Amino acid sequence: MDDIELIKRKIYELRGQRVMLDFDLAEAYGVDTAQLKRQVRRNIERFEGDDFMFEVTREELSRCQIGTMNIKRGQNIKYLPFAFTELGVAMLSSVLRSPVAIKVNRGIMRAFVAVRQALPIIATQRDIEDLRQRVKALEESGTATQAAVEETRKELMQIYEALTQLGEQKMEPLPEIGYEAIRKRMDQEKKMSD
Repeated sequence: MDDIELIKRKIYELRGQRVMLDFDLAEAYGVDTAQLKRQVRRNIERFEGDDFMFEVTREELSRCQIGTMNIKRGQNIKYLPFAFTELGVAMLSSVLRSPVAIKVNRGIMRAFVAVRQALPIIATQRDIEDLRQRVKALEESGTATQAAVEETRKELMQIYEALTQLGEQKMEPLPEIGYEAIRKRMDQEKKMSD
């Protein structure tokens, strides 16, 4: 597996943005997480706004897969991680200036581009609402289809029962017809009259 694939696995979606977490970035850059955070705090004006970086809340950490990566379940973490957007990772290159950081940053930028190209982008809230409506319509049609199937099953059972009753009825023989039948009846009438 190449470096871009490894990096792509460490890109998460939080608050509707694709992000990388400080501990994954620190590992990639070959620095300690505390050192990375110190550099960011020293240059915080470069990271103002949620479109560059934000601190992950405990709730976000507990409800998504992030917590299972480098944080063991049940372990209480002292400092919540920073989440860096693509812009934030690009800004990190101006804060961490080592040759390793520059090389790693290129790979991370390529991974973000690869993820962006691989995943469809839902442009607006209206698109999301449209998808919700479609899912709801599919669920309702599924319920209607299930009701129709049940109704058809009941009707087929009634037909089966009616056919079974017809099959069990004792049928009286039909009167014979044709020349031979007429001759036999005439012979019987003749015998009765004699």
